[in-house]
Amino acid sequence: MTDITVRALGDEEWQVYRDVRLTALREAPDAFAASLSHEEKFDDELWQARVKRSRRLVAEDGEKVVGVVSVGSKAESDEQVSELFGLWVEPELRGKGVAWKLVDAGVRQARQDNYDFVLYWVGTDNGRAVAFASSFGFRPTDGRRPMQSEAEDDASSEDEMAMVYPLGDDPGAVPSSVL
Repeated sequence: MTDITVRALGDEEWQVYRDVRLTALREAPDAFAASLSHEEKFDDELWQARVKRSRRLVAEDGEKVVGVVSVGSKAESDEQVSELFGLWVEPELRGKGVAWKLVDAGVRQARQDNYDFVLYWVGTDNGRAVAFASSFGFRPTDGRRPMQSEAEDDASSEDEMAMVYPLGDDPGAVPSSVL
């Protein structure tokens, strides 16, 4: 495998984000609360706004984008809480460290942006994702929310669990917004 690099997209690279996001939704429709049919209808202005709203990090194998993760602020929180979301890696590269590189870059970005915590919402039924996040150092919390979905006919009762990665000196700290 060629060396995988991770970088943040600039605002002018909204088409790169759009393309990898739609690829992720096409390849793994059950992994996201969003749907391909919904997001394919977004106009260019919406994609441009989305790439500005959160940091979009891509993993690249040479010129090819092979993964993505987003890092954004948790606006309704009183604390400096960042959220990691939208993680996706090309199927043939899963289990080869690409997700680890993306999450590591996201955590480093949150630290650089002076956040105190990084939250990562994981489906409670997704044992692989929980294990991955735990191996990175995220800890489960009591924070739960229903899995949000844009699909009108989605009768899923799956919950998401907030996993937290403290960026400060107290490794046992948990933001009050997820308690």
